Amino acid sequence: MKKTVSFLALIMLFFSCKEDAVKKPEHLIDREVMENIIYDLSLIDAIKYNEPSTTEEYKVNPKEFIFRKYKVDSAQFAQNNIYYASDFESYKAMYDSVIKRIDRKKALLDSLVKKEVKRDSLNQAKKKRIDSIATAKKVALAKKDSLKKIKKKDSLLLLKKKITSAKKTIVPVKKSVVIKNGKIVN
Repeated sequence: MKKTVSFLALIMLFFSCKEDAVKKPEHLIDREVMENIIYDLSLIDAIKYNEPSTTEEYKVNPKEFIFRKYKVDSAQFAQNNIYYASDFESYKAMYDSVIKRIDRKKALLDSLVKKEVKRDSLNQAKKKRIDSIATAKKVALAKKDSLKKIKKKDSLLLLKKKITSAKKTIVPVKKSVVIKNGKIVN
């Protein structure tokens, strides 16, 4: 009889340990929805950490927005969070899934940022090239103008030389004498 009672006590002890430590919430949130909520809350926390003024600037409580998005209140989320956390392996799998999702999104955004930076640098290079072409045209025009000035100066110098050489080569001409009615008139 003692063996039977001790056996029954052992079985009861075994089954009593099997009972869940946390009761299932009245309004259980689906696991996938819970992952989405955790993902969105993680993004909000990251935004608050990197740019704290963004949420203050718009005077919005982002957590309330997320709870309204999924039609959940904060108490229901807290109860479900405790329930899912009671099963460590499942909870860890949920968070691992959220981390993978964040990493995929980060990789996508990083590639988009790299493409935008590359496009901007190409636009800047194109702009510099256009600016250098415009500068080269201005320099060419300036050289052309300076060449014209030099030619003009040269032509003025040549003209002066011709005039001065012409003055030097001018032979004094004798005045002709005009005689009118037998008298010299000048």
